[in-house]
Amino acid sequence: MRATKKILIASLIIALSGSAFAQLGDLFNKLPGNVKTLAEGAKNLVDKTKEIDEPKEIALGNEFAASLLGAKPLLNDPALQRYVNTLGRWLASQTERPDLPWTFAVLDDVGFNAFATPGGNIFVTRGLLARMRSESELAGVLAHEIAHVLRKHHLNAISKAGGVGVFADLVASQLKWDANLKTFAANVFKDLYAKGLDKADEYDADRVGVVIAARAGFDPYGLPAVIQTLQAQSAQDNNFSLQFETHPSPTDRLDNLDKAMRNRFESTNGSQGRPFNERVKEFSR
Repeated sequence: MRATKKILIASLIIALSGSAFAQLGDLFNKLPGNVKTLAEGAKNLVDKTKEIDEPKEIALGNEFAASLLGAKPLLNDPALQRYVNTLGRWLASQTERPDLPWTFAVLDDVGFNAFATPGGNIFVTRGLLARMRSESELAGVLAHEIAHVLRKHHLNAISKAGGVGVFADLVASQLKWDANLKTFAANVFKDLYAKGLDKADEYDADRVGVVIAARAGFDPYGLPAVIQTLQAQSAQDNNFSLQFETHPSPTDRLDNLDKAMRNRFESTNGSQGRPFNERVKEFSR
């Protein structure tokens, strides 16, 4: 019986959290006192996750980046690193958060993937870059990852994954934040990056990424072109398997983008940019 009550209360807490909490009105007021108190507490925890300030967001992102680099080292290619960082910062400068400490880097990994952390750390793999045909394609990929940071998708995912209580507690206390951040980040990182973000977040990042790329002067169809490249691959190929496991299907992403883009970008003069290999050579001089 106790287990049943716990499940019932937990379900009510989840149902009453966030925007749903505010919309139930009179029904909420009729709840038994103990359940109402628990639901109020759950809402407060969710609200606290929204209060994370920029320094804490950046600190958490840096810990995530450190965990990622512990598993996948940076590629020893200064010219390529310089090029990707230069392009990424130009794209980020066109957004509403240009002053984040944006950093873009290439991982020495043959897989086809890209990663973002809160606060502005963006990583792409050399396996992904090897399949880029034009600068607009890379701009589309980087813009997609930038969008995850702008929309704070990773912070939202942490709260949805059940870490809301711990996360809110850390946010509320600078002392606990400083002392427990590394442990918290290490525990969350592996699960978050293995499972990926919600499909809705990926679709959102696709849509926002297209806008960022266009605003920066690139052909907005660069990202769809990359997704088409992915569509032609096998999910059984180890170089692409993580991308398929952590993202919606390429077909669904293209369908979603087609609905969002329609004729909105027909009048743009977005550039394809230089062929990717030529741009890298320019940074080698």
